[in-house]
Amino acid sequence: MKCLYSYLIVLIFIVSCSKIEVNNDPVIGIWKNKVKSASNINNMVIDKEEWIFNDVYLGRFHGYRNGEVTYLTDFRWSFDGNVYTISYPGTDFPEDTVKIKNEEGITYLSRLSGKPFAIRQN
Repeated sequence: MKCLYSYLIVLIFIVSCSKIEVNNDPVIGIWKNKVKSASNINNMVIDKEEWIFNDVYLGRFHGYRNGEVTYLTDFRWSFDGNVYTISYPGTDFPEDTVKIKNEEGITYLSRLSGKPFAIRQN
């Protein structure tokens, strides 16, 4: 019986040592945007937005008003070619589709229409 447990422990150790894929996508990090005024169906008014992208295709969105978080939700992101799609499950937010652009030393996300979406924070 002890031999069986020993084999089981070794098997668990080997299985748990699988290599984790590294995601070095350039969108990973913090992106911010100041807005004149934005509100959703719940009438939560915000003046600054922040997206925190992580390496497992998830993230957290924060909506600020006067420096205080008034809205936060998780989001999912995916990448196809050079277009990122951001979806907000469980909210009334529409999907965002953006591209990364670099101009004059500034990295930002741009909507497909060309309108700026958010600026990378260092």
